Amino acid sequence: MIRENEASRLSFFEAAWVIVRRDFRAILFSRAFFFFLLGPLFPIIVGALAGGIGGQVQREAIVNTVALAMTDADNEALLVASRTAKGKVDGLPEIAVIEEARRDSSDFSPEDLLRTSNYAVVVTGTLAEPELSGTHTQIHRWDGAVSLLAAMASGTAPTSFPEIIERQVETTAAAAKSNRIRTAQAGQLLLFLLMMLLAGMVLSNLVEEKANKVIEVLAAAIPMDSVFFGKLFAMLGVSFVGIAVWGAFGAGIGALAGESLPSLPEPALGWPLFILLGVVYFSMGYLILGSLFLTIGGMATTVREVQTLSMPITMAQLLVFFLAAFAMTNPGSPLELTAAIFPLSSPFAMLARAAQSSEVWPHLLAITWQALCVAAFVKGGATLFRRRVMKSGKGGRGPRDRGARTASTAGK
Repeated sequence: MIRENEASRLSFFEAAWVIVRRDFRAILFSRAFFFFLLGPLFPIIVGALAGGIGGQVQREAIVNTVALAMTDADNEALLVASRTAKGKVDGLPEIAVIEEARRDSSDFSPEDLLRTSNYAVVVTGTLAEPELSGTHTQIHRWDGAVSLLAAMASGTAPTSFPEIIERQVETTAAAAKSNRIRTAQAGQLLLFLLMMLLAGMVLSNLVEEKANKVIEVLAAAIPMDSVFFGKLFAMLGVSFVGIAVWGAFGAGIGALAGESLPSLPEPALGWPLFILLGVVYFSMGYLILGSLFLTIGGMATTVREVQTLSMPITMAQLLVFFLAAFAMTNPGSPLELTAAIFPLSSPFAMLARAAQSSEVWPHLLAITWQALCVAAFVKGGATLFRRRVMKSGKGGRGPRDRGARTASTAGK
């Protein structure tokens, strides 16, 4: 038991460190934690089911803009044909016309345009012989639509359609974007599964200690803010132990599977920095969600109340995950910025941005914002717990007051 006269000399972080060591050792060497490590076998099923949603997101993320770099007359004729066919023909691309000054410059080439701009294919040549420059996949995706629009523009449809001349390039900015969507999607799903699997430990631990009156002893000796911070970081440490164990098993399975496992495209920031940011965003997301669970665990008195009060947060976490998953298909949009600012969805949205954008400064800003949210949520949860739960007797006296009255009575 922590003696009050010793704890009173502890600073905020020293008191929190006492709780970290206590909870970390108690959970890590318990039998329940060993069986808990077997839990990730079940989220594999969830991940397989989520693949259907992931496929839909991937299809939405494919770039569908075709750039026209023909003569002014041919470009205008194709634009008119596109407007005429809109609403009548399914699967037509969006049309973007490259300005005359750019396409007439001596250093212009469709290959350079594709590598620096977000277009699926570039159309050059004439209406009678359209040339499509792009990757193999994108060319075969849009060659039928371009041939139809060219026939409509030249007046030969529906009896004659021009043959498409293919000019394949190895990669384009649009292809790189579509590939990185897969990495962002995988990172978000893994982050979500780990957070939902591990954050529940915070809730069950506090409810158990409330039932055993241990939390009252801690609150009488240590400030409640330190107790909350200590419990959060102890659970975070235990979570990293679990992730390390699961990662070791995953690495072993990967070594046995070899090249049969699907590979993910390299994120925009590179794998080392992407993994580092993944660890940071998991930590921030876990602390934010854990602080909310701590508040719920502090207010609940029974397991049934815990389940009732935690359900809204669990459902909200599902909603913000789907929000971040949908928002990543439109980087820089108001929806994506909203997902990056909202505390519960910010880790998911920013991890997706790390896979798609090479800018570093937004992550520094986001991590600072998330750290402030963690501090605010823990402070608010501890205050609410102290005011609504730790009151007892007349005048709202808590364990610290009862301990003082007991000591005074014993002295007399």
